[in-house]
Parts: sequence; C-alpha cells; structure tokens
Amino acid sequence: MIPFIGRKEELKRLDQMCKMNGPRLVVIKGRRRIGKSRLVEEFAKDKVFFSFSGLAPTPNVTAQDQRDVFARQFSQIFKLPPLSFPDWSDAFNHLTNYITKIPTVILFDEISWMGSKDPTFVGKLKIWWDLYLQRHPRLTLIFCGSVSTWIEKNIINSTALFGRISLKMTLTPFSLPECGQFLKTIGFKGSPFEIYGVLSITGGIPWYLEKINPSETVDANLKDLCFKKNSILVQEFDRIFNDLFEGHGKTHKEIIQHLGEGSKTLADLRTALHYPRSGTLSEIVEDLITSGFVTKHYQWSIKTGAVRKQSLYRLSDCYLRFYLKYIEPNRQRIEQGSFQDVPLTQLPGWESMMGIQVESLLLENRPLLLRALGINPADIENDNPYLQQRTTRHRGCQIDYLVQTTTRTLYMCEFKFKRRDIGSEIIDLMKDKISRFAPPRGFGVAPVLFHLGDVSDSVYDKNYFYRILNIADLLE
Repeated sequence: MIPFIGRKEELKRLDQMCKMNGPRLVVIKGRRRIGKSRLVEEFAKDKVFFSFSGLAPTPNVTAQDQRDVFARQFSQIFKLPPLSFPDWSDAFNHLTNYITKIPTVILFDEISWMGSKDPTFVGKLKIWWDLYLQRHPRLTLIFCGSVSTWIEKNIINSTALFGRISLKMTLTPFSLPECGQFLKTIGFKGSPFEIYGVLSITGGIPWYLEKINPSETVDANLKDLCFKKNSILVQEFDRIFNDLFEGHGKTHKEIIQHLGEGSKTLADLRTALHYPRSGTLSEIVEDLITSGFVTKHYQWSIKTGAVRKQSLYRLSDCYLRFYLKYIEPNRQRIEQGSFQDVPLTQLPGWESMMGIQVESLLLENRPLLLRALGINPADIENDNPYLQQRTTRHRGCQIDYLVQTTTRTLYMCEFKFKRRDIGSEIIDLMKDKISRFAPPRGFGVAPVLFHLGDVSDSVYDKNYFYRILNIADLLE
C-alpha cells in the first residue's frame, strides 16, 4: 500500500475529537475516489477497527440485499458462520455485542447505499445510538459516503440525529503540494509540465493518482487511463452518474456539459437548458455542488464590496471536464483502439484545454495563490473569478481570478499554461482586459501572471506585471 499522504488537518481534528467524553459520531462526505475510507483507516490504525460497506445501487437491489451484504461482512470480520438479519435493528444490536472497552472505530462506508432502500434505516440507527452505544465512551462511529446529497438530507439534517453528530467533514482533493508529494512517493520523476499534465486530468483525486505508472511516460499513462478500451477513466463517468444519481442524472449531466464550456450564471444555464423558471434547476445545481463537482463563485460590487445575488458556477472537477471534451466524443474510436499511436498533444485544442484544466486546479488552491502574492488573508475583501456583464456603459469582461483588498487594490490574475515562450502579447491581452474592466474611481489594478513555461525577457523588461509567478513552485 502507498504510504499515507496529506490530510494532516483532518487527522488532527479526528484526534482532538477523541478527547471528548462519551462516544463520538462522525460524518465524512466527499466525491467518489477522494480517499474517505483511507482516511478512516489511517485514523483507526492504533484502534480496534470494524469496517462495513454498502452494496452499489442497481434498480434491483433491495433493503434485504443490503442487510445480506452486511451480514456476510459481519461473518467475515468476526469469523462466524453465515448470518441473516431480517431487520437493521437486529444487525446493529448484534454488532453491539462485539464492542469492548478498548478504543474502537466502526465505519459504515457508503452509508447512503446501505440505507437508501429502507425508510426506517436512520430511525433505527438513532435508537441504536441512544440505547446501546452511549454505554461505550471509547467508541467512534463513522459514516462515510459519496452521495453527499443523501447524507445531507438523511444524516446531517435529520431530526433523528440532531445534536448527536460530533464532527462533520467534507474531503476535498489533494492540494498541489500534496499531489507533488504523492507522485514523488510513487516514483514519478517527470517535469513540472508533465506533473501538471497528469493533474489536469486527474485533479487531486488520490485514487486516480494511484493509477499512474512511474516507469511510463505521461503520454503512455494518459493513454492507458483514458484512451484504451475499458480503461479506468473511460468507465468512470458512467459509474459516477449511476452511483450518485441512480440513473436519474440526465439534467445533472446536461448542466456539467454546459459548464464544461465555461463558467455560467444560473440564468445562463436556464436559457441553455430551456428550463422553466418555476423548475428546480437551482436544487439540481446544488446537488452537483454538494457532490463536489461544481463550485459556486459569488460576485460582488467592487465599489461597495457587497455580495450580489448573481453567482458564477464553474465545473471544478478536472476529470469530468476532460471526459466530456475528449473521451465521450471519441468513445467509439477508443473502443476500436484508434488512439494507440496518436500523440495526445496532437488532439485538437489540446493546449488550450490543458490551460482551462490548470486554471481549475489553481482556483482550487487559492491559499497557495494568495501566499505567492504576499497578501495577508485578513486584508482580502473579496476574491473569486469575476464576470463583468456587458452593459450600455461597459464592455463585457471575464477575469480568471480577481482579489480585492481593503486597501482598494485589485489584483487581476491571469493563468497561462504553455510549452512555448510567453511573449509580450500577454501584456497586450492584460491591457485590453483592464480597459474593458473599467474599475471604479479610486481603485488601483495590479496585473499578475501565473504561468507554467518560459516567459520571454521582453515581458520582464517592460516591468508591467506586479508579480510573475511560476506555478511549478506551488508543487513544493
């Protein structure tokens, strides 16, 4: 097994929680493949550990099927003859007999799969917790799941479990330094450009990174993962949507398809989907946010600093965007082996697509960007990707990342990912963007360039940018 990497803050929170009196109930949610179970295993490595997992949903799976899987796992863990539990209360009460005074962690993994077919599941968990587990002060019961919307509704916001949850945690992808450390640990010795090439598709998803073969080139790795028949990331998209939305994710998929083309407002999405204003579009978008695939970026008035009602929605999951752009349109050709000898860099729009992917990675690592800029978080009034809508007075303008400080400075950040030199055309681009941006009187604009690849001497010589920052340094 690959050594455990990252999650220091999460482990610290779990360890601090163990100092509480009485049993602890923990809820950990997060995107599929994000490493929830691995985190629990690391936390429980010096404790007694029992792990149970739900059965992946299909239309024919019943509540009894879930209990049967639980019973088989129970028999394997405790080395017992085959068991059968006709009711969840029977299963929970039977498990109580094996809890001792020794510090113990019980994991119910993919709890939404385990309980979604039985409307009494959560209520019986509550009774078990109140009547039996309260007698075990050294117990930690952990619920994990990828279907974050089910967990929010049935566990976190459940009246049955109100006031009983000791810790709630949402796992996010690895940070850029953690990704760099992970790839280094498995023996990957590629350049920063190659590392970002990998991350632009895998994001900081640990399970995807585990599939990288350090003895192969980046091109060979990405072909193995994405462009061969039955390869992992060819099949992954279907699994995500079947598991999370149980085959009812048609509108969810349409939303991410539109967001894959660029950030949009809710009004933009409603127009693109021809969705009625009386519909539940905002709830479906919220499902995607809760599931960890979409990020909501509020917009604000630069003049007053007040947050506006309108927000930008961005597809923040690198894998989903890559799948929609390159894998899905070529699925039939992939199944036929047509990409065997095609260099990936020759695919149409490859470099510009990688630029969008890297931009998404950087926006998920904002604390690193702010540290590189030397901005004290306490001085930030607002920061987000920024969209200035076109009006009769102003032209439209979209900014990769805008930071507004209390000193009335606006740091306008541009992200560039190129193999060839970045020349003085980048200055012309920024000047045009600032002229369209038209900030209010009394504000200063500091242009910033985050780049990967060489920057020509002419750019440095003109001393135009407030900072020119190489994102290779963010991997350290």
